Amino acid sequence: MKRVFFMVLPVLAALTLTSCVVIRPGEVGLRQRLGRLNPGVIEPGIAAYNIFFTKIIRVPTQTVNLEVKLNLPSKEGLNIGSEISILYRIKSDYAPKVIENIGVDYEDVVILSVFRSAAADVCSRFYAKDMYTDGRSQIEKEVRDHMVAILGPRGFEIESVLLKSIVLPQGLSRSIEEKLQAEQVAQRMEFELQREQLEAQRKRIEAEGIRDAQKIIESGLSARIIEWQSLETFRMLATSPNAKLIITDGQAPLLIDPAKD
Repeated sequence: MKRVFFMVLPVLAALTLTSCVVIRPGEVGLRQRLGRLNPGVIEPGIAAYNIFFTKIIRVPTQTVNLEVKLNLPSKEGLNIGSEISILYRIKSDYAPKVIENIGVDYEDVVILSVFRSAAADVCSRFYAKDMYTDGRSQIEKEVRDHMVAILGPRGFEIESVLLKSIVLPQGLSRSIEEKLQAEQVAQRMEFELQREQLEAQRKRIEAEGIRDAQKIIESGLSARIIEWQSLETFRMLATSPNAKLIITDGQAPLLIDPAKD
């Protein structure tokens, strides 16, 4: 009995000192043993660890949507209210370095800090109307490229930077809308002008074609051809069953020269 007890005792002690953790999909686990971080990563699944000497740190590797409200400076010196989404994720192989070099507060320490610097630098080179119109995509791209250059080597993948909403000062917003409407009217008038010019060109080409055709017909006409056409027409009339009255000058059927009357 004592022998069985001494055999079971180590097993019970091991079970007491050991616990399990479940690493879910979209994250990896890191072992921190007595304050030292293990460079290996724990893939999704069940992992055992010593509850007294080891701590498991979960690090998300799936895409995170970090929403930020920030006043962006414009080229005119205005502060433009904005709501921005930063889509990023941590590369699983870099998770130990991220936690060791930056810590678990990496969003505040590097993500937001780098974003604020990049956004201020990029937006200060654009006018406020660019943030409100088609310049928005260029701003998003430049801010993302700036963040990728700094954070990419440190283990972060910046997928997108999205300007979700822009709040302009009321007077500026109204003036931009009026300018956009004026530009649309000008573009419509330019289109109408181009269409009229094309139509005039078409009519001119059509008139030139008719003129050239008439010149060709006129140059090909002769007295013999006209006489033959007259005789042919006279023959068709003569064979027609309908009643008719044909007046000629006796020489050219159907052709009467008013100057000889």
